Amino acid sequence: MAIQRLRRGAQVERNRGLLLAAARRVFLARGFHGATLEAIAEEAGFSKGVVYSQFESKADLFLGLLDERIAERAQQNERIVREAASGAAGLAALVAAGERLAAAEPAWALLVLEFRAHAARDPALNARYAAAHARTTERLAAALAKLLPDTGPGWPPERVAAVLLALGSGTTLENCATHGALPPGAIADLLTRALGAAETRT
Repeated sequence: MAIQRLRRGAQVERNRGLLLAAARRVFLARGFHGATLEAIAEEAGFSKGVVYSQFESKADLFLGLLDERIAERAQQNERIVREAASGAAGLAALVAAGERLAAAEPAWALLVLEFRAHAARDPALNARYAAAHARTTERLAAALAKLLPDTGPGWPPERVAAVLLALGSGTTLENCATHGALPPGAIADLLTRALGAAETRT
C-alpha cells in the first residue's frame, strides 16, 4: 500500500511538472489572456480534468510558474553574490545578469506585466501576486545587503530592491514602445556611472 501511495505521489508530481511546462509554452506564445486551460491541457497531453486536479484556475497555474521563476532567480543571485566583488561592481553584475535574462526571454517579462495589471483589478488575486512579489523583493534585498552593507540612511536594501525591480518593469514597457530603446546593460551602466559619481564626490 505504501509503495502504491509513493507511486501515486510521484505521478502527481510528474503531471504537475508537465502541466507547468505546457502552461509556460502556451502563456509565452499567447499571453495570459490569450491562453486557455483547454489549450494548456492539450499541450500537456491531458484532459482538462487533470488540470483542475492540480490547479484551481489559469491564474493558479501562472502563479505556480512564477514561484518556480522566483526560486531560479534567487539561486542565480546567490551565485552572483558568491562570485562577484562587493560594492558597485557587484551591484552592476547583479543587475546586468537580470537584464540579460529579461532580454533573453522578453515574452516572459511582458507576461508578468500583463498578469500584474490583470491581478490589480482583483483584490484576492492581487494579494496572492503581492505575496509572490514580496518574496522576489526580499530575496533580491538579501543579495543586495551582502553586496552593499551600507545602502545609506533612508535606503534599506528592500527599498533599493524595489527600485531595481521597478526599473526592470519600466525597461520592458519602454522597449515595447520603442524596440531597443534600453538595451541589455543600460540599467547596470547607469548605476555604475551614478555610483562612480557619488564615490568621486565623497
